[in-house]
Amino acid sequence: MKLSYRLILCAISLLLFFSATDTYGQSPPGVSKFQEVETDMKSFYVALSRLSFAVGAVSGLVGGLRVYNNWQMGKHQIDVQVVSWFGACLFLATMGFFLSGLYAVPLT
Repeated sequence: MKLSYRLILCAISLLLFFSATDTYGQSPPGVSKFQEVETDMKSFYVALSRLSFAVGAVSGLVGGLRVYNNWQMGKHQIDVQVVSWFGACLFLATMGFFLSGLYAVPLT
């Protein structure tokens, strides 16, 4: 009687042990989708940060041309324009670096 009780107890504990390892081996639903979205976001982020640098460069060129044009036309109060265009370019250029550090995404 004691031997069969121990045998049944051992069989039940082994059954519970092996059934628990099977459930831990499975991933919860949706984990693969989250990993796909993470890789998509990293690729989109790199493209958008490069677009931010390109827009900053174009903005700098346009601002430089406008300031140069106003200076050649004889407008001597161009300090505000220089500061505003330089600030816009600096903001767009640093935004890509700031966001890459914030989201831990390399710019490569």
